[in-house]
Amino acid sequence: MASLAVVQGPDLGRKFALLPGISVLGRHSANAVSLYDPRASRRHCQLVVSVAGAQLTDLESGNGTLVNGQSVQVRELKSGDRIQIGDTVLAYSSEDPSGSVFDADRTRIVVRPQPEFASAILKSIPAEAGSQILRRPDLAETDWLRSRLANLAVLYEASHAISDILDVEELLGRIVELVVKATDADHGCAMVRPAEGGELLPMAVRARAGRTAREIVVSRTVMEHVLNSKEGVLIADAAEDVRFRGGESIARHQIREVLCVPLRGRHDTVGVLFLDTRAAVNVDTVAGQPSKFTEDHLRLAIAVAHQAALAVEENQAHQALLQAERLAAIGQTIAALSHHIKNIMQGVRFGSDMVRMALPDLDHELLTKGWRLVEKNQAKIDDLILDMLSFSKEREPLLEATDVNGLVSEVLEIVRGRAGELGVVLTFEPALGLPPVACDSDGMHHAVLNIIGNAVEAVEGRPSPKVEVSIQNAEGSIEIIVTDNGFGIPADKLDDIFRPFVSSKGARGTGLGLPVSRKILREHGGDVTATSEAGSGTRFVIKWPIQQRLR
Repeated sequence: MASLAVVQGPDLGRKFALLPGISVLGRHSANAVSLYDPRASRRHCQLVVSVAGAQLTDLESGNGTLVNGQSVQVRELKSGDRIQIGDTVLAYSSEDPSGSVFDADRTRIVVRPQPEFASAILKSIPAEAGSQILRRPDLAETDWLRSRLANLAVLYEASHAISDILDVEELLGRIVELVVKATDADHGCAMVRPAEGGELLPMAVRARAGRTAREIVVSRTVMEHVLNSKEGVLIADAAEDVRFRGGESIARHQIREVLCVPLRGRHDTVGVLFLDTRAAVNVDTVAGQPSKFTEDHLRLAIAVAHQAALAVEENQAHQALLQAERLAAIGQTIAALSHHIKNIMQGVRFGSDMVRMALPDLDHELLTKGWRLVEKNQAKIDDLILDMLSFSKEREPLLEATDVNGLVSEVLEIVRGRAGELGVVLTFEPALGLPPVACDSDGMHHAVLNIIGNAVEAVEGRPSPKVEVSIQNAEGSIEIIVTDNGFGIPADKLDDIFRPFVSSKGARGTGLGLPVSRKILREHGGDVTATSEAGSGTRFVIKWPIQQRLR
């Protein structure tokens, strides 16, 4: 089976099996290969896997797709190729290295007439009986099969939980619940050491169905023994065991049987899984009472605890990686912000100096120029703060029926004054017969204003500067197309325009306008794309699906 292994990026270490057919790669959770990389598009590229091989196709992604360092649109892959999506690099393998590989051409099917074959079958069982018997091992025909299927069912459910549940606390709660039920324990608790170190803390506590207790006590004496010895223990009579007789909690809370195993992963012990049964209040001695816990229960608990520990380790490693990337991103953001704020403050300081010089002589002309400069830079500070808030905060768009033609007309009225100052010709071609479209009108207004405003600024200094805006209803999606005849964007710089704090306007721009616009469109399930040729202008397409549910 073909597969992809992440060798660089936020998902480092993950591996994805590729089934025959189409597999989409990107940030969307519904993708066959779902990545945490913020620089990847929701649907970045796709792989079509067949008997003949695998073909990679870029899905008009924002940052493009690279194979072995080269930008590609469509590419046939071979085993060992490296695919780069944003900051993520995946290694493609055309076969599963975990098993032996056979050439299909060397496999022969031998057909011989065997009329007696049917009579040679001793027993037949429907294939779907496998999942049924795992869910109900008590329906097995023999005690031997029942006991083994019960343990197998717990391991199966534990594996299923680990693959589906991302939150560690929720996962451990499910694991403890499964083991308590399988062992018929009275109480169970998962004690985990935080990633930064320190004392073990209870992360998940469960009691047997129908069992009530004011408090659940974990014996530190037993727990320390398990951590030091790195062995799981089964204690049939905890109060009489010489190793734990001094444990106050065992005597005071009438802990009768204890099953405690280490949560040991690949590298370290991250905690313990503690189970107990209690003596009845009216029983003076536990002598003669049958034990609930068996050696099979101990082995089962060790196996499940190992699976849980691997999941905890992986989560802690992933969180550490995310934290390191966040810190690096914060450093880059502070450096970029410092640069922009410095430029803005220089403008504020220059305007303030002009006002200060004008006040003694009441030079109204100089005073007016200085105050306008101060106001202009105050507006830049407001824009920077609003863009930062928009870019940093995830939000669900508030969808409402919107006249898109009217929305774009309003934006054009706002920029028409600046366009007139620069001599820019603005043209608008609305979509005829376009019904109201679901979108967040405020967010979309902001996004469209950023892009049209940028286009007007881009044609400054060009002969016959022109910006054309049109709206199209294209196959279930709405498209707002903004085309200018400016200086264009070099091919090697085109991907950079959607990165935060990258601006071609120098001190005049914040470098957040286009990233904020793209974020707004992606919140609508759409995107903003750009095509350009140096010296020939740039074309932006704002696109989002029409069929969305209104709130």
